Amino acid sequence: MIKLYGISRSRAMRPLWMLEELGLPYEHVKVSFVNDTRKPEFLRINPNGHIPVLQDGDLVLWESLAINLYLARKYDKGLWPKRVEDEGRAFQWSLWSMTELEEPLLTTLLHRMFYPEAQRDPKKADDAAERFKQPLGVLDGALAGRDYLLGSAFTVADLNAASVLSWAPLAGLDLSRARNAQGWLGRCTARPAFARVQQLA
Repeated sequence: MIKLYGISRSRAMRPLWMLEELGLPYEHVKVSFVNDTRKPEFLRINPNGHIPVLQDGDLVLWESLAINLYLARKYDKGLWPKRVEDEGRAFQWSLWSMTELEEPLLTTLLHRMFYPEAQRDPKKADDAAERFKQPLGVLDGALAGRDYLLGSAFTVADLNAASVLSWAPLAGLDLSRARNAQGWLGRCTARPAFARVQQLA
């Protein structure tokens, strides 16, 4: 059986969402950030000491969005693109989500919500929130006149990008000036699989 190591209030939420979308049986091994990821038994499966980690038979994969690309392709239930050009776009939006979108969003979230009060830096949060506007604008433009990133159907490209952007409300980031992106995020997070992941403790 597939095993997914991590907790739902982390980047592990992303492959948990994918597993729920695909309707695959899996074991959710709850591994938290701090002590669990430094234990020798965990470092044997991910020497980086990070979550999530996927085990599928003999295969061990790290990196949440890479895990999702693998799952969507191997266990295709309509989330994997049909054309090679759209496969390229799925890789593009997944990598873009990590290299352009996640850092300013996560920095804002850490300094507004997650760090202990004494470690928060309002200036860093405000600077990151300002930088977030640029990738948000790129996403908003890409969604003009279409329901999803690759066209009319929800795919792995949407799941990967939306799983990153879904942190924005928690970080207090305003999406109202990016109506296309805001509407798209609402469509993605209204899916039953996303709601099931939100219920995981």
